Amino acid sequence: MTTHSAPRSYGNWTKPKTAGLLGLGSIGTAVLFVGAGFSVIVTMASNILNGVVTALIFGAFLLTVAVKDKHGQSLLMRATTRVGWMVTKSTGTHIYRSGPLGRAEWGTAQLPGLAAGSRLTEWHDSYNRPFALLQIPTTSDYTVVIETEPDGAALVDREQVDVWVAEWGMWLAGLGDEPGIEAVSVTIETAPDTGTRLRREVNSRIDPEAADFAKNILHDLVKQYPAGSATIKAFVAITFNAAARVGGKKRTPDEMGRELASRLPGLTQSLSSTGAGATRPLSAQELCEVIRVAYDPAAARLIDDANAAGEPPELYWPEVGPTAHQANWDTYRHDSALSVTWMMSGAPRGNVPSSILARLLAPHRDVARKRVTLLYRPIDAAKAAAIVEADVRASTFNLQSSNKPTARSMTATRAALATAQEEASGAGLVNFGMLVTATVTGAAHEADAKAAIDNLSATARLRLRIVHGSQDSAFAAALPLGLVLPKHVRIPSEIREQL
Repeated sequence: MTTHSAPRSYGNWTKPKTAGLLGLGSIGTAVLFVGAGFSVIVTMASNILNGVVTALIFGAFLLTVAVKDKHGQSLLMRATTRVGWMVTKSTGTHIYRSGPLGRAEWGTAQLPGLAAGSRLTEWHDSYNRPFALLQIPTTSDYTVVIETEPDGAALVDREQVDVWVAEWGMWLAGLGDEPGIEAVSVTIETAPDTGTRLRREVNSRIDPEAADFAKNILHDLVKQYPAGSATIKAFVAITFNAAARVGGKKRTPDEMGRELASRLPGLTQSLSSTGAGATRPLSAQELCEVIRVAYDPAAARLIDDANAAGEPPELYWPEVGPTAHQANWDTYRHDSALSVTWMMSGAPRGNVPSSILARLLAPHRDVARKRVTLLYRPIDAAKAAAIVEADVRASTFNLQSSNKPTARSMTATRAALATAQEEASGAGLVNFGMLVTATVTGAAHEADAKAAIDNLSATARLRLRIVHGSQDSAFAAALPLGLVLPKHVRIPSEIREQL
């Protein structure tokens, strides 16, 4: 008699919280005590009416911090975002023009926004494979992009899928021990198939002496098959910091290129065991093509045709950006397309199977191009212990500060204790997030694309929210450029989490 085991599930991810009273963070609790003390002082110095007015002012401010929507955004954060967007529109920085009629230097079409100052060079690793090295001078980061060919879960045994998931978890945990690694992003992109690769493959295999009937059938298949089909590409961007350790000396691009040339083969080889399939680093020309097509999808067919003809287009990094873009409150118009980007505000609750994101990653008929990017920030093993212990103390304080603790508080405490126990046994700690970008060819398809992403996020048990007021930055962050977003925000992420 054969027995079938239940499919393995995964979970126990938590959102860090600080200790506080009445659902407030540490900063909100400090404001609460300061307001109460200041109100007492005002009452003693003048009269009770002034004290009540002072208390009401502090209370109104605390309400803007305590009242949050389903995405965890407080009234203060939403108001700050709205004010920032009004400033952006008043200064005109949401509009970008490049090329001969633009304001970019030398009439180029350089990348806008966060990647405007990026520089691209090409090196060769120990296997003599060319790889592109992208430098972000403002944050002193260097990024290497690896192209993968995932095997997929179709016709694969469940045990093999479990092995892949375990290997992926070990690969992420090992990043915390790798010196200098700042962040990792995994980008899954689905796009319409131009049919160029199929046409090239079929034409190279047609026998000239074959019957005309057979050749006509093949030519008809080549013309009709690409209609409605899609291509799936996967990229892994690994971002390194110029300083190997905190407070260390920053290395030059030449030093980073020589070091990564020796480390890249080991990273690609370990990545192959996670189900990523064949892995290889992207060259400078290939990375230019990926970014060029992302900003101008109409150029995809031209680039594919040129590569099929054996004459790849000569693209340079200062020329891969859009010639024009306009960032709106909830959309982003760039060259020949319009995009909308969502951010993950809540991970799937409870335990989930390994196939939870299958439908979200698959092509969709209402979305011309879809890009799902998982953002990982590995935490150093020396800091991981302090972080999990702080989470345990904060969750325990929040649980004991109430006479009637909620089920969510008790669940958060159990999750924090489980995380601390796993970290003590050698598990790694990683911060993660997700960006989803839907690109359509015109504004008429915008509503269909938004409805499609809403339905797909529901099947994945994800909570997504549109990135308001920063669509251009979110679009760039979803590309395989290795941008580390916390380094570009003006308000530190620690303060935003406490509010």
